[in-house]
Amino acid sequence: MIDSLQEFAGNIPDWLQWAGILLVSAIPFVESYFGAVIGVAIGLHPVVAILMAIIGNVISMLGFVYGAGAIRDKATKNKEGEGKPKRQRLKRMFDKFGVPGVSLLGQTLLPSQITSSAMVGFGANRNVVAFWQVISIILWGVLFGVLATLGIELALR
Repeated sequence: MIDSLQEFAGNIPDWLQWAGILLVSAIPFVESYFGAVIGVAIGLHPVVAILMAIIGNVISMLGFVYGAGAIRDKATKNKEGEGKPKRQRLKRMFDKFGVPGVSLLGQTLLPSQITSSAMVGFGANRNVVAFWQVISIILWGVLFGVLATLGIELALR
């Protein structure tokens, strides 16, 4: 199956394979980790697959972070107050783990686009969220890209 997938992808120009991995990695729930796996599976060099997956995921996540920040700014303009009790509880939970914890571990449950938007919605600094999400995207992308490379090498033996 891997051979036929690589043969099919081999008929597609390299730049289009790269663009495909970049685009698919921008999709929530695919992210850098599955994008890297797909890139390695179709036969791209692991470094290229991981890099394209990371870039696609980062671009998408940044759009969500800064978009959510702009929406939050407009929604909270000239408004004060503590908010609803459920929101206060959720905010306390967020405060407990912080931006680094939610960024690094949040991708095990939800896409980076959703977790980053939620953190900005809670009032986290969007630049701090973007920084930690980029670190998380890189770590998860590299981890899954390396695992995919090792797994495919074992499968082809």
